[in-house]
Amino acid sequence: MEVEYTLEGPGDAPVVAFSNSLGTTSVMWDVQAAALSERFRVLRYDARGHGGTSAPPGPYTIGDLAGDVLELLDRLELERVSFCGLSIGGMTGMWLGAHAPDRIDRLAICCTGLQLPTAEMWTERAALVRREGMGSVVDATIERWFTPGFPERSPEVVARIRESFLSTDPEGYAGCCEALAEFDMRGRLSGVRAPTLVIAGEDDPVGTPERAAAIGDEIEGSRVVVLPEARHLAAVEQADAVTRELEQLLGVGTRT
Repeated sequence: MEVEYTLEGPGDAPVVAFSNSLGTTSVMWDVQAAALSERFRVLRYDARGHGGTSAPPGPYTIGDLAGDVLELLDRLELERVSFCGLSIGGMTGMWLGAHAPDRIDRLAICCTGLQLPTAEMWTERAALVRREGMGSVVDATIERWFTPGFPERSPEVVARIRESFLSTDPEGYAGCCEALAEFDMRGRLSGVRAPTLVIAGEDDPVGTPERAAAIGDEIEGSRVVVLPEARHLAAVEQADAVTRELEQLLGVGTRT
């Protein structure tokens, strides 16, 4: 698997890895990377089937996506990282926290759920995109991702995200939809040992505040934050707020 990635920041600093949502690339983390790269090594990568990363024939599983991360960490000789993922990236983070706890220092899980019903919805979307392409779902996706006023306030940001979505390989997107269809981590997070932050957008119809609370209930000592005026791409729409929450999780000002 050829995984596209960037690694920036001081070579001897702790590493923070960022995982993108379904239909985006690592550019969704531009604000957070810029803020953290002075004090941390920031690793951003494109998930399987997205951006510059290979898109093998689906279906995929979240275990496949997490395995890509572990292979990348091994290749870069990174024994332990903090990990932040949104949507399918957050599911990848949950899998890593539960199955590879020795590799995860601190964990941020954003805008996702232990399960996102229904499986049929995801398999139908996969079939639609394979048949008709990314344009068939782009408008509904952008509506779920941002509150109504955000495209007017930040048209350049939304245009960049939309372009990224439309350029996603349909097979890669469909394979990840099939990963979402089978994903279910309910009752399986007791092995997470990393200090954990769970973020939800107040108006997110996907990773709802209730779904964030359910994740928090399964991870002892976790902190759940609900951000106002945000839908699914809270890390873009409320980028500064997400950055502040990550800085608190990472102990900015106290870590060396």
